[in-house]
This record gives sequence, structure tokens and C-alpha cells, in this order.
Amino acid sequence: MEVVASAPGKVLVAGGYLVLERPNAGLVLSTSARFYAIVRPLRDELSHDSWAWAWTDVKVTSPQLSREATYKLSLKKSTLQLTESANPFVEQAVQFSVAAAKVTVTDKEGKDALDKLLLQGLHVTILGCNDFYSYRKQIEARGLPLTPEVLLSLPPFCSITFNSEVANGTMTREKCKPEVAKTGLGSSAAMTTSVVAALLHYLGAVNLSCLGQSSSDSADGRDLDLLHAIAQSAHCIAQGKIGSGFDVSAAVYGSQRYTRFSPEILSSSQATGGHCMQDVVADIVTRSWDHEKAKFSLPPLTSLLLGEPGTGGSSTPSMVGSVKQWQKSDPQKSKDTWSKLGIANTVLEKQLRNLNKLAEDHWEHYEYVLRSCSHLMCSKWIEVATNQHQELIVKSLLAARDTFLEIRIHMREMGIAAGVPIEPESQTQLLDATMNMDGVLLAGVPGAGGFDAVFSVILGDASDAVAKAWSSAGVLPLLVREDPCGVSLEAGDPRTREVSTAVSSIQIS
Repeated sequence: MEVVASAPGKVLVAGGYLVLERPNAGLVLSTSARFYAIVRPLRDELSHDSWAWAWTDVKVTSPQLSREATYKLSLKKSTLQLTESANPFVEQAVQFSVAAAKVTVTDKEGKDALDKLLLQGLHVTILGCNDFYSYRKQIEARGLPLTPEVLLSLPPFCSITFNSEVANGTMTREKCKPEVAKTGLGSSAAMTTSVVAALLHYLGAVNLSCLGQSSSDSADGRDLDLLHAIAQSAHCIAQGKIGSGFDVSAAVYGSQRYTRFSPEILSSSQATGGHCMQDVVADIVTRSWDHEKAKFSLPPLTSLLLGEPGTGGSSTPSMVGSVKQWQKSDPQKSKDTWSKLGIANTVLEKQLRNLNKLAEDHWEHYEYVLRSCSHLMCSKWIEVATNQHQELIVKSLLAARDTFLEIRIHMREMGIAAGVPIEPESQTQLLDATMNMDGVLLAGVPGAGGFDAVFSVILGDASDAVAKAWSSAGVLPLLVREDPCGVSLEAGDPRTREVSTAVSSIQIS
């Protein structure tokens, strides 16, 4: 028996910083970049004395990192015996998932099957799409162009290299684990969610087989809600803080408007030391989770493009800390800025939803307008409208664009006031140039901002021109796109899928 589950990465296009506090919402897009978790038994057969075992074995394999970790799992406490943590996100995912299965599987047949599966041991294999990781340095080192075509030439699930930077002027690699260079798509949340999903399905706690077939089925909803609660808990404990959770929510449910849960919900999970995991999980799953999610996706005939500027990294936790410090030191100004941002974020969502509705009601007019505007600068868009319906579509496009420009202004003001580079000058120049290109609706920095990434929402088939312009400006356009689907049960190991014959032999390692 083998179970393969996947979960997507995310891009927060609006609601950066605000999403940390209720009742502010964020617009988060799930992406085509996915993490995969494969769960299978370690042993096919059980020995005659296995029923008396107090411990079972867990093996976690990360082929891309050439790493393997083995653990002992307490069958009574559902906790791993840890001497040194290899991957806290996976370790917490295993502990919380096993405990959740023990809490939620209550029928005798299910319990017997669960006990047998645990005694057979668990072998978890983790794979992440190349999109989660940065190959920019390797591409530059080989003198190759910064183009999507070079990224496409990489083999799927490519081996991951490590940064070998010095910290504070001294080599610290002997004491500190090297850090994988990432692209900011929420790899830890996607990985945690995929592992939890695969384990919960494998152990019989949820049934993910019917996802997408009957979305109105309340049983599917309950299973996803359980998966969400366990993945959020495991992720928060692993990262040592209770974040907003929008990345995990996107990994579970897909693209959405998200309002965070009350942090108090996870108060019990923070006291896992010495506690039986089942007791902790029983408390978590019976709590009333008050996060809010509403389905959301980009309008038809628009596409998401992400770019990696390569102008230095940003630390999201330290930037968030600086913004919070500014809120304390200047409460009136910060409250005013957040209020303006909240209003603008709501207007942006309204206009994007309006475009979705206009596409549904007047498809022919909508298609004509977007394909026409994709070849024009925004100042010329209104000229394509020849009737009332088309004029409404153009006005909604322009309103979304103007609102997003307002959001960028307020985010820059917040960054200056807090002393953090939310939209650094180098990004501003790039984004302004992008916004002035034909067919560009939005261009900004995702999430908390900084130097790590830029995104653009583009009309029709104008993406190629933007990607070429970015490449010329030293920005690596990524292959990732919006995919509104959340967690998914896969037919098999993604490595066994047929690889296109067009993939070249370029190797970057």
C-alpha cells in the first residue's frame, strides 16, 4: 500500500502584514509548485511478537537533499524519540498526524488496521517541485541566460545545493546547518501539509479520494478541516511561533481570501513537552477554528508571473518585528496606514471578483477586451471598448490597477516608517517599468515584500514579453503559475511520470 499526496505553494498578492491580525484579510493564490509526500510501510510482514512492541520505526527520506533520517515512534504517546532534529516540520507532521489518527479513528476495524499500519513502520518520502528552490546562482555560474527555458531544462525534482555564505564575517558551517536557497513560495507549509495529508489518508483518519468530485460533500469538508487543523498545529510548533497560517490554509484549500484564526486556539499545542500527543490533538480538533476562507482566483485570461531579482535576501520575521515595533511607537499613524491598506485590499478583491463575474456573464465581450488590452498600454485600454459591457470590463481592469498602485504607495510608506525595505527602490523601478508594459494589470512584491521576489498579473498572452523584459533586467522569470487547487491525492509517485522528450540534457547541480 502506498499513498501519495501533494500540496501547493502560495503567493500572497494583497494583505501583507495586515493578515497577521484579525479581522484583516489577505488574498492568497495557490500555485502550480507542489510538495509531494509518499507514505508506504517499512515492513511488509509483522513478526509474531510485534503486538507487544512499545515502539515502531519511522524513516524519512529526502532524495533531493540526499538525506535520510530514522526515528523510533512511541505507540503509546505518538511521539518521536529525537536525539537531534533533522527536519522539525516533518517530525511534527508525523507526531500530530499519528495522534490525530488515534483520536479520530474510533471503530474497531479501523483501529485494528491503524495498529497494524503503525507496527509495520512508516516510510515517508518528500519531494518538492523545482519552483520552490533557487537555481539562480548555478545558472549564473554556468554563464547561462536567466530565462524560463533554462529552468525548464532542469530534470524534475532536481538535487538541491546549499548556500555556503559566511555569517558575520566568519565561517559558521561547522556549527550551523546550511540553508537551502528558496523562492518564497511557502515550502515549509506545503511540505508539512503534504506529509499530514498523506499520513492521515494512509492511516484512515481522512478520505481524500473524492476531492474535487463532490466539493459540496460535507464529509469532504470535515476531512479538509481536520487536515487543516493538524497541519496548522504541526507547522506552528515546528517554526516555534503561531503565524497567520495563510500559507497552510492555501496549501489545504487552494486560492482564497483568508482571515487568520485566533492564536489562542493553539495554546494547548504549545505545551506538547511531556504531554501525550493524543490529549493535545483531541483538544485541538474539538476547538472552534474561527479562520475564514472564501474561494478566490484570478479572473480568466489573466496569468500570474513570478520573478527572482537576485538582489539579496530578506528576513520576513525581522521585517515583521520592525513593523510591529513601529505600530507600538506610532499607534495613530500605523492605524491610519493599516486602515487605508485594508480598504484598498477590499476594493482590489471586489474588482477582481467583478471581473470574474463579467467574464461569466459576458464572455465574448470579456475575451475581446482582455485579448485587445494585452497588446496595449493601460492608457489605451479604454479605446478598445465599443459598447457598455466592454466599457464596464475596461473600467474594472483600470480600477483594479489603480487600487493596486495605491496599495503599493501605502506599503512603501509603512516600510519607510518602520525602517524596513518592504518595496526597495530597486524593486520600485522594476515594478514601475513592468506596470508600464503592454497588457500588465498588476506588479508588486508578494507577502512581506523585500528583495526576494516580484510578481505580476498579466492579461492574455503578454506574459512572454514581460518575462523577456525581466530577463534583460537581470530578473529570473519562474515557471510557477496560479493553480487554485489545494491539497490533492495523487495517482502515484510523481517521479515515475513520463518526462517530456523536449527536456534537454543541461545539468545544474
